[in-house]
Amino acid sequence: MSKKRILVAEDDPHIRTGLVDTLESEGYHVASAANGKQASSLFSQETYDLALLDIMMPGKDGYALCQEFRAKAPHTAIVLLTAKSQEIDKVLGLKLGADDYITKPFGVLELLARIEAIFRRTAAAAPAVPELPSKLPFGPVTANRATYKLEYQQQEIPLTERELKLLEQFHLHPGEVLNRSTLLDRVWGIEYYGTTRTLDQHIAQLRKKFATLGAQDPIETVHGVGYRSQS
Repeated sequence: MSKKRILVAEDDPHIRTGLVDTLESEGYHVASAANGKQASSLFSQETYDLALLDIMMPGKDGYALCQEFRAKAPHTAIVLLTAKSQEIDKVLGLKLGADDYITKPFGVLELLARIEAIFRRTAAAAPAVPELPSKLPFGPVTANRATYKLEYQQQEIPLTERELKLLEQFHLHPGEVLNRSTLLDRVWGIEYYGTTRTLDQHIAQLRKKFATLGAQDPIETVHGVGYRSQS
């Protein structure tokens, strides 16, 4: 099996060197950048399985890189490194397409565990839903799996990979109540270390996208349990 390629973007030289040494010792191919512009340049030249981005960087910050990378490579996993602990900062990262975030200071073992969990989910998800059509209907709205977009009356709005996977689950189980732990297992993977709040935030972003298109939200909250698709 080929080694996974990871891009590390971190302006603190001590943290950057530590991350590179740690990841290389685990067998990953690692490229590193000291600022956002360098990271953007490296990303345009190579294909990476995962990008590890510090939020506070000169040139381009982690938020801008996250948005840029997600648009260019929907299947590349993105993990944000942040010294910020406020919920709004984490929500913004998820909204822009991040798969996970780690608040500094963090332990090396935690970082490695999260990265390994992401790669396990990626490997498990690859053949997960081959029977699904390329376009999933939710009433008059279509989720296009090929373009990662919601389509409605000649309008389009981008979807993150997690948002699309959630819609796939709702399409596969119409009218069925899917509890939060089930959705986390199926979309994030059984090794996920986060909380159900991450799921709720992704659902909220999906609802905003349906609203932006002027379409009815197909996702119903079943209080105390989880969510159900009305389509």
